[in-house]
Amino acid sequence: MKQTIHELIDAALVNLQQSALLPSDLKINIQVSATKDSSQGDFASNVAMTLAKQAGKPPRDVAGLIVGQLGEHESIEKVEVAGPGFINFFLASGASHAVVRQVLQQGDQFGCSDFGKAEKIQVEFVSANPTGPLHVGHGRGAAYGATLANVLRTVGYQVQCEYYVNDAGRQMDILGTSTWLRYLELCGVELTFPSNGYQGDYVWDIAATLHRENAERFRHEQTDVFNNVCEDAPLGDKERHIDDLIANARALLGDDYRVVFDLALETLVDVIRRDLHAFGVDYDEWFSERSLSDMGLLEASIKQLNENGHIYEKDGALWFRSTELGDEKDRVVQRDNGQTTYFASDIAYHKNKLDRGFDKVINIWGADHHGYIARVKASLTALGYDAERLEIQLVQFANLFEDGKKMAMSTRSGEFVTLKQLREDVGKDAARFFYVMRRADQHLDFDLGLARAQSSDNPVYYLQYAYARICSVKQQCEEKDLSVSVESANLSRLENSHELELIKQLGLYPERVHSAAMRREPHVVVNYLRDLANLFHSWYNAHQFIVEDVELRDSRLALASAVGQVMANGLKMMGVSAPEAM
Repeated sequence: MKQTIHELIDAALVNLQQSALLPSDLKINIQVSATKDSSQGDFASNVAMTLAKQAGKPPRDVAGLIVGQLGEHESIEKVEVAGPGFINFFLASGASHAVVRQVLQQGDQFGCSDFGKAEKIQVEFVSANPTGPLHVGHGRGAAYGATLANVLRTVGYQVQCEYYVNDAGRQMDILGTSTWLRYLELCGVELTFPSNGYQGDYVWDIAATLHRENAERFRHEQTDVFNNVCEDAPLGDKERHIDDLIANARALLGDDYRVVFDLALETLVDVIRRDLHAFGVDYDEWFSERSLSDMGLLEASIKQLNENGHIYEKDGALWFRSTELGDEKDRVVQRDNGQTTYFASDIAYHKNKLDRGFDKVINIWGADHHGYIARVKASLTALGYDAERLEIQLVQFANLFEDGKKMAMSTRSGEFVTLKQLREDVGKDAARFFYVMRRADQHLDFDLGLARAQSSDNPVYYLQYAYARICSVKQQCEEKDLSVSVESANLSRLENSHELELIKQLGLYPERVHSAAMRREPHVVVNYLRDLANLFHSWYNAHQFIVEDVELRDSRLALASAVGQVMANGLKMMGVSAPEAM
């Protein structure tokens, strides 16, 4: 109906322009939205108010002209001009009831559209360094990314989900060296573990595997390991201390360093992959940072930037002139020792993304990466790409609370709550749902107690309970051997206020899904589902469904089935189950 009303207004404006009642050069933007107050109709448009200044007429006069040119439509009972110039549309009862039949006919396809027309979008999210298990902070990016991908697919986009594996660079060297040091301790070598090493129990586990599979093959004495190593904090420099240990590990182990490094990498990537799968998040592609160098993409990207006049040399290093393209300062892409920087990898990776043919690339980053946006977009422009093809969505950190106390999330120290622990504690459904309840760029305090609660205070329980209630009614009909025909139900019997509000809410679902996709805000669907559940529970508590009047019973069960279908569709999009019993 929203599209129908849009078309009726458009046709009216064409007639008014052709008859010179309105200027022919109007810049028209027709917006139609569902009303919140049924006394103001079912849908309303502010088009007259947006055109008034251009038309040189009061908004109510423009609205009157439009209403006068609106053609009749069997689904519209009346049209009124209200307030400063709103045009309110009241639907005929049969038109509003038709959505129930539509939901039942379309099933899990209700709410889907071909708006995206198979445009290719890549969504890259989480991409945490594989230096430890995912913690609850990563969970928010995982839930948001996976849900956004589902929403985009629902409106017709062809979506690829990707995890960028940071399997090169200093953090991975710290992990590899930390693993080796724990391995040495298992070999009986006495040493003081570096304060800047990775200290979680998972490092011990990897070291134990290394020792079990290789015995003392990689053993070296403490004096060799710490030879010419800077003193650790607090008296020394902890960063230089760990870097010196990494250098010694490379020198002492030689080619075997890669064995230690790869075991730590592969173990943790596998842990991350399994954790995400159990969380309902699977990727189409796991892209290796190391492959950028292996395929020559790093060198090729820097070469192209240089050929385009965006590279200069200073103090033996190569710099990207990013300030000329909106960044706050120029960036090093290759150090004076010949090593490329993290930023150089980012440039090559994003070039590779766009070269793979995606129309749009969506990166989901933590809010602390806000400063990276300008430099990455500048590099794409310098390489000759349209930087608008790259879209950045920032996700604020999630704080975990237990009994009002904030819990720690430090990966390096090992004192953190893992995503696996959260999932096992509150369940996948509650975790997924709580993470997407609010806008991703807003801070989120995750209340463990509330997520565990099996009461109406817990929003995901409240939604699932609505679906379970609908299934319970159907089960009761089967137990009573009642023959129910929802497909041919006389929907005109749905006439009380609860039913009319529910029907109106059902009709809003496709619009809310579309809005969530365009705004990149899955919580729009969450809010919709909460409103739908609230309306359903109110209806359920106020009226009997299984009544003697067969026609009324079938119509109510048809509406309940439609509500259940939309609830299931929305929950599936959130990565949340729809249990038939609770």
